[in-house]
Amino acid sequence: MTAVLVVGGAGFIGSHTCKALKKRGFIPVVYDNLQSGHAWAVKYGPFVRASLDDVDTLSQAFAMHKPQAVLHFASSINVRESVQQPGLYYRNNVSCSLNLLEAMRKHNTRHLVFSSSAAVYGLPSGPLSEDAPCSPTHPYGKSKWMVEQMIHDYEAAHGLRSVIFRYFNAAGADVGGELGEAHTPETHLIPLAIQAARLKETLTIFGDTHATPDGTAIRDYVHVADLAEAHVLAVEHLLAGGNSATLNLATGRGYSVKEVVAMVEKVCKQAVPSTIAPRNSSEPATLIATCHQAKTLLDWSPKYTDLETMVATAHHWYSAC
Repeated sequence: MTAVLVVGGAGFIGSHTCKALKKRGFIPVVYDNLQSGHAWAVKYGPFVRASLDDVDTLSQAFAMHKPQAVLHFASSINVRESVQQPGLYYRNNVSCSLNLLEAMRKHNTRHLVFSSSAAVYGLPSGPLSEDAPCSPTHPYGKSKWMVEQMIHDYEAAHGLRSVIFRYFNAAGADVGGELGEAHTPETHLIPLAIQAARLKETLTIFGDTHATPDGTAIRDYVHVADLAEAHVLAVEHLLAGGNSATLNLATGRGYSVKEVVAMVEKVCKQAVPSTIAPRNSSEPATLIATCHQAKTLLDWSPKYTDLETMVATAHHWYSAC
């Protein structure tokens, strides 16, 4: 069986991808410091608890498990925090990624799937294709863009091949109920709205004056199981000799904050108390994308595209916790 090193594999998307890898016959080796991930989410293969700052342990993990590919999910992801603490984001997201690339070079591991972000596009208008210009507006997006450039440079210099995924709002939970989202603190809309409904807490909506039909921001939500499937397809593509690519993972349609809240109220059968706060000027009003290239290259299409399924699987997960 082929080992795949899953950096950040104890986190939300990483753990779901480990389950999908195991199902497809791979050995997912989780490398995670548990700063954001959870030990209970490591269920499908070996576990190395360490940070990418620990270059000695990282090198030992490569030497011991001999992974043929690497999936890189580990990063800090809070946009507002990145504006307040840019150094944290450049250290965690950029410097640590450089450590990983150097370890891959040292141990002759040539296949990388990188979890980038739609944030690299900045403040776009209209549905995004991969040809859209990149102009990130905050340190989180800039850090992801920097790592993309590093990966390209390592391909030119060292023969690394990669699939870079720019994706949008991960949502939902494992359809089998084994895994789900558990960030501390939580910053994603669907779990925050579910929490507000269940605990009678107040949900903060950032802005209701966006240039959208109901004034709230519109985002393209992708079910976490679909994201996991795309990452497995990318590993198989690279191991089969496929070329490097940068791909969007999206559904091609968006939902506003108010539409999400209404769906949470429907699924949970509870009201979601909310309050309006000022909008963040560094975040676009609408962010949706096409995924034609992922379909063409990887034969990937999202299966769980309706908002109700995303909310229902997340609600099921939280209800079982």
